[in-house]
Amino acid sequence: MKYDLLIENGTLVDPAQGIHDRRDVAFAGGAVAEVAEDLPSGEARVVMDAGGRYVTPGWIDVHVHVFPDVTHYGIEPDPTCLARGATTVVDAGSAGADIFPGFRKFVIEVSQTRILAELNISSQGMITSKVGELSLLDLADVEACRRTIEANRDLLIGVKARLTRNTIVGEEAGLEPLHRAREAADAVDLPIMIHPQAAWCESLDDILAVMKKDDILTHCFHNSTCGILDDGGRVRPAVREAIERGVLLDVGHGAGSFSWPVVEAALEQGVLPHTISSDLHVYNLHGPVYDLANVMTKFLHLGLSLDEVIAMVTSVPAAAVLRRNDLGTLAPGAVGDAVVAEMQEGSFHLEDARGLARTGSRNLEPVAVVKDGRVYRQRG
Repeated sequence: MKYDLLIENGTLVDPAQGIHDRRDVAFAGGAVAEVAEDLPSGEARVVMDAGGRYVTPGWIDVHVHVFPDVTHYGIEPDPTCLARGATTVVDAGSAGADIFPGFRKFVIEVSQTRILAELNISSQGMITSKVGELSLLDLADVEACRRTIEANRDLLIGVKARLTRNTIVGEEAGLEPLHRAREAADAVDLPIMIHPQAAWCESLDDILAVMKKDDILTHCFHNSTCGILDDGGRVRPAVREAIERGVLLDVGHGAGSFSWPVVEAALEQGVLPHTISSDLHVYNLHGPVYDLANVMTKFLHLGLSLDEVIAMVTSVPAAAVLRRNDLGTLAPGAVGDAVVAEMQEGSFHLEDARGLARTGSRNLEPVAVVKDGRVYRQRG
């Protein structure tokens, strides 16, 4: 047989290739083998009919927490991410230098989900909610962070700093963890990802002043202090300046970081996220996030096109995780990850992180997931 798997009759939505049209997609040896309007089904070991459905590259969620049984946020990656379409995820700082070797050995290397990671500038990472990971400034260990990244370049793509005062960062530490994250990231030539809300500063401007091209501001639509809007509800000039110099805005929905009024105001003023992510963890898995598909559906409700939403979970994050050539697309030769999804019509309850609801008329539902050229899950 020429192909291991053939997905036929679907509408391929692949923003990296500029395709939104009827295409067949064939896989062989774990990679995309061929894309064409009509491929021979007799040459495939397995044939999947995607008639009436969309076929997209495997989704990339750049903000999750998948270090279960060690960190208090952690969830099992395969049933919560991969089974729901996120074939590649980025764990956003669950592990710091002291515990990353265990994360690699006991989770990353044994999961079917492709897991990359941002290393927490706190060497202890997100072990417990009883003590903030940066309650002591000494935990922001630049040299330990640098050494760990150098030893794990294949998996670590940046440095994460969570800056919320008191619950995460002690008063003595202030904004110093941000500067130490910057120092560590610069030492290894990687970007930083920053969780900004309620930081020890006057406004988000103080944080953005430290951020450079390819850095990621996650939780960009929260409604706490240090947000993207000023007191009058206007997008801060510093946010537009940061976007101009290449800082990326990431959704990071989470349990407290997505507000309908904030995102609606930002979109009305022409400020869109670059990447859609879930910040999926134990405290939002059963609502209001559920999975990446639910967050994507919220942006369809906000008026973004399907192509825009798919780009924000495929081609754009592929560039952000330094894998633009083989992830986030179904071009021949790319990694053989795909999602078959259907657009459901009806009435759908969509809650933000504060319980405020909107009613959507569409819901994007993954019905089959392909990982490395083989069917991982298919709805019966």
